[in-house]
Amino acid sequence: MGTVVDAANKEANGSVAEKKPTVIFVLGGPGSGKGTQCANIVQHFGYTHLSAGDLLRAEIKSGSENGTMIQNMIKEGKIVPSEVTIQLLQKAIQENGNDKFLIDGFPRNEENRAAFEEVTKIEPEFVLFFDCSEEEMERRLLGRNQGREDDNIETIRKRFKVFLESSLPVVQYYESKGKVRKIDAAKPVEEVFEAVKAVFNTKDEKRRGMLWEYSNS
Repeated sequence: MGTVVDAANKEANGSVAEKKPTVIFVLGGPGSGKGTQCANIVQHFGYTHLSAGDLLRAEIKSGSENGTMIQNMIKEGKIVPSEVTIQLLQKAIQENGNDKFLIDGFPRNEENRAAFEEVTKIEPEFVLFFDCSEEEMERRLLGRNQGREDDNIETIRKRFKVFLESSLPVVQYYESKGKVRKIDAAKPVEEVFEAVKAVFNTKDEKRRGMLWEYSNS
């Protein structure tokens, strides 16, 4: 027997694939500054920013059956199944009038990645990877955190380790397909955004060129 999630997925799949949205995965370790850069991309290039974490938190807050299940799993220290996060992402893409999306903080691992492509039939246009050293991320996070420094360092290092073990294989997979746009995130915010703009401007120029060729063929 199929679950409610399965039924919702089946219903959403066709409509999301038919929409043919442009999807860009945004990945980077904790403190790499991807949140700031996502806000800049939204403002300058008209994308909709979807954060997997925010969608899960909003679902919990809604008090829905799904939200209660997510909350219980997090309380028990379990990982929320890929299907649940993907369902929320699909719903957000489908209900939004835009057709250009930045998906931030997802896929977190290879299983997430494979499930997203399998369920939605969507491959990302590219992966925007904010590359930053552990030392620099640590410095930034400690700079904005208050409290016991050793606790903070320990937590930060754990998060960084999880990122290296889980998310880096996703970056490597897309790198093998020529789909990774690596940004040096250790630079000042303004310089980082100049590099980001160059990536998006190149993408738009390519698209305009393809449309021109198509209209003249």
